[in-house]
Amino acid sequence: MARQKTSPMEDVMLVASKLPWWAGLTLSLVSYLVLHAIGSRTIMPATVAPGQMGDAAVKGLITTMAMFGQIVLPFAFGLGALLSGITALRQKKLYDKVAARPGINALNEMSWADFERLVSEYYRREGFQVTREGGNGPDGGIDLVLRQKSETYLVQCKQWKAYKVGVQPMREFYGVMSARGVAGGYFVTSGEYTEEAKAFSKGLNITLIDGRRLREMIDAASKIVAVSAPTSPTPMPMQSAATSPVCPKCSSEMKKRVARKGTNAGNEFWGCVVYPKCNGTRPIDSVSSDRTSDAVIPEFLKVAEIEKRLCPDCGTELVLRKFQSGPKAWQQFYGCLPCKKGWPVELASS
Repeated sequence: MARQKTSPMEDVMLVASKLPWWAGLTLSLVSYLVLHAIGSRTIMPATVAPGQMGDAAVKGLITTMAMFGQIVLPFAFGLGALLSGITALRQKKLYDKVAARPGINALNEMSWADFERLVSEYYRREGFQVTREGGNGPDGGIDLVLRQKSETYLVQCKQWKAYKVGVQPMREFYGVMSARGVAGGYFVTSGEYTEEAKAFSKGLNITLIDGRRLREMIDAASKIVAVSAPTSPTPMPMQSAATSPVCPKCSSEMKKRVARKGTNAGNEFWGCVVYPKCNGTRPIDSVSSDRTSDAVIPEFLKVAEIEKRLCPDCGTELVLRKFQSGPKAWQQFYGCLPCKKGWPVELASS
């Protein structure tokens, strides 16, 4: 059937409707600025030399056409962008509807035009820049052109559920691919392929996608989106007064700390949040109790809970130490750094 004649304005709208909506709006703005600049010129100078009448008439005609074109052409591009936006919205709704239905029945129940929109939306979500060429019906030519970086791919869609796709459409598709010199092609159908078609595509840069594989691709893409979709952040567990113990010295809240020195280095313990003003500590297993008996408190925690002691000679704060060798090895004592003296823990605590 011969294609119906259309006006130039309809052709512009058709071209713009196949582009992304933002591209149509850009063309609308650019065409207005360019034509407005041309149309703003003087149509005919006041005085024209006899030999320049022809050039002046041509320039005047161009200016007049630009004056009308600055309204008509941006309007056509704008309508095309509007149609493109509506088509993109329909594609998203159609894709989400099919993705929510299991099985391939959803693919067989749609029209060939909706099937083309579905495939277009899938590749758009895969990161391709998609241009819909649209064949002349369900058995037409190339349907989609995919662009990614510097590579171009062609897509042929066949919503055939009555019979399998044979080798002849495959040969025609490969011929178009070779003529355009593209990087590869995708032949997509809601049905199946014959063995001859599968054998023909082997070794060629053609990817065959039947109904079952398309269904699997859509399901896999939906799972990836579901996993990567942003969710409300889960609050980090915080130590509150209900889960952390109370400092035995100042009754402040406590938090977990790690011993960095001594024989218990690397072990966790509860430390006062106002440290170093308060050096109160508790063992980790004392959360459920308000006080912990000395029998279950590790030795390095007992040391930290001993009150500060001052040197009897100079008044300097004593430092709790351990003998490193000798008969009193690893026993504790209080030492004064300025005086270089030491006192037993029992005497210093009395």
